[in-house]
Amino acid sequence: MDAKIAVLGAGAWGTAIAKVIAEKEKEVLIWSFETAVRDEINEKGQNSRYLPGVDLPKALRATSDIEEAAEGTQFLIYAVPSMFLLDTLKKTLSVNSIREGETTIAVITKGFLPVDNEPRLILETMEDYLPGFFRQSLVYISGPSHAEEVSRGKVTGLIAASENPKNSIRFRDLLKNPRLLVYSSLDVRGVQVSAAAKNVIAIAFGMLDAMKTCGKTDMFGDGTDSLLLAAGLNEIQILGKAMGATHTETFTSISGIGDLDVTCRSIYGRNRRFGREIIEKNILEPFSDIDNIVSRIGEIGYLPEGVAAAKYIRILAEKHKLKMPVSIGLCKVLNRELDPDDFCKNLLADWVKR
Repeated sequence: MDAKIAVLGAGAWGTAIAKVIAEKEKEVLIWSFETAVRDEINEKGQNSRYLPGVDLPKALRATSDIEEAAEGTQFLIYAVPSMFLLDTLKKTLSVNSIREGETTIAVITKGFLPVDNEPRLILETMEDYLPGFFRQSLVYISGPSHAEEVSRGKVTGLIAASENPKNSIRFRDLLKNPRLLVYSSLDVRGVQVSAAAKNVIAIAFGMLDAMKTCGKTDMFGDGTDSLLLAAGLNEIQILGKAMGATHTETFTSISGIGDLDVTCRSIYGRNRRFGREIIEKNILEPFSDIDNIVSRIGEIGYLPEGVAAAKYIRILAEKHKLKMPVSIGLCKVLNRELDPDDFCKNLLADWVKR
């Protein structure tokens, strides 16, 4: 009997991952909160809202019943945005196969989870809710990837990180194909921090890129882009170490510099797009502060997860007394404390001092 495989979340990334698995002639059930998305997947083999122009395999079926999706699964992947992850997790805690520890769980969500107003890493937070079977056994999957490319078979690399090597290998084998390369890692903390923090740097990158292309300044060029990437990677590494990363090479691998580079430079990057629109469209104008942006994030029309991450990184940087001028300065811009022009001036001044 084939293993039951389910993906919780029918956004672009969840759908792309489900498609990859289904193309290996495995039945996959994807949970969609939105019934219109569910119906289109089942009736037309399409998810035009989140992944337009991609034909989905017949082996991929959708449901809006989360218990139906999660019950009896051997492999379960949580793919909802970070702001909905805990609510989604809580809805699955009563599922028998999870209560009995029979399911192997992975997460592809990026960001931090707020618990009692303090940001925490995703896996450690989930472990507090799940039965004890799952402690140090969850798998975190990340890497330089875009749903638009993975779903179209573009060669991509991912990291499957877990403190349980066998579970890492199980998901590696489930996902990998000749065009999706999956590698194992034990550094769950370093990989999680890299996945969340790079979105913040990408917003800053988009801002500087827009200033360059819109003619607001003649000071920025390709070298400036690389300077910002290097400074951003340094901040990611500083935060990762403070939060318990175990392997320095995590930050020089595809989960670190690889993911940061593609998030900053790719046309598919939502956070890069948001940063550009801060300059090009004054997209922050309707919002009073960063909390207001997060509470009204649906009005933007897409999900730049770096907004919430910027708030949480500022809290973490202050808690651990970390010097992170790019991330903290970007948070001040989003919180309407700092003008984008002054952000760039402050950043340049900080670089000159070094």
